[in-house]
Amino acid sequence: MHIDAFLQTIPPLAVYLTVGLVIGLESLGIPLPGEIALVSAALLASRSDLQIDPVMVAAAATTGAIVGDTIGYSIGRRFGMSLFVWLGGRFPKHFGPGHVALAGQLFDRWGGWAVFFGRFVALLRILAGPLAGALRMHYPRFLAANASGAVVWAGGTTAVVYFLGMAAERWLSRFSWVALVLAVLVGIVATRLLRERTSALIKELEDEHDWDTLRNRRG
Repeated sequence: MHIDAFLQTIPPLAVYLTVGLVIGLESLGIPLPGEIALVSAALLASRSDLQIDPVMVAAAATTGAIVGDTIGYSIGRRFGMSLFVWLGGRFPKHFGPGHVALAGQLFDRWGGWAVFFGRFVALLRILAGPLAGALRMHYPRFLAANASGAVVWAGGTTAVVYFLGMAAERWLSRFSWVALVLAVLVGIVATRLLRERTSALIKELEDEHDWDTLRNRRG
């Protein structure tokens, strides 16, 4: 089956539900590709033949983010740092002491803003809800930062990707493929450098922190 024909068989409701579910589970603390799901759905919405509403994509992403973070907050508040000790023993690549220490430092420095801007950063997008609960952040403050961050992230990402998708054909007609490839490579290199820098910070913090010190943290 041709890819275009296959895409036209996907019900829009299935796209909305998938986006909301993936982002909700990621926000709850499960390392899933929420941003990829949102970007993919927004790109599909930019195609007029698929009848996918970008507003509904953004709404599904926002709802999933708020609900997932709220559940994660409740779990983190219930179990505290013991939750991260348990997760770190089973998923050290995502929940090691360095990850939690880095996220904790961002919370100490920025407070509610860490929750808001954490929606845009993969590490905090996974840890923000449970860690805010474990650190006993006041729920009204957490909810305000969580909801506003979700709206800006989901709405902004959807809008940018949607309009870029619609403009893609015009861009390709005005710029050479070489320029397009160079732009993509610059984006890949920048993303890789940021990831390597974050990994270096996590490794450095892992050498300075252990679960015994982190377990005693309180907000």
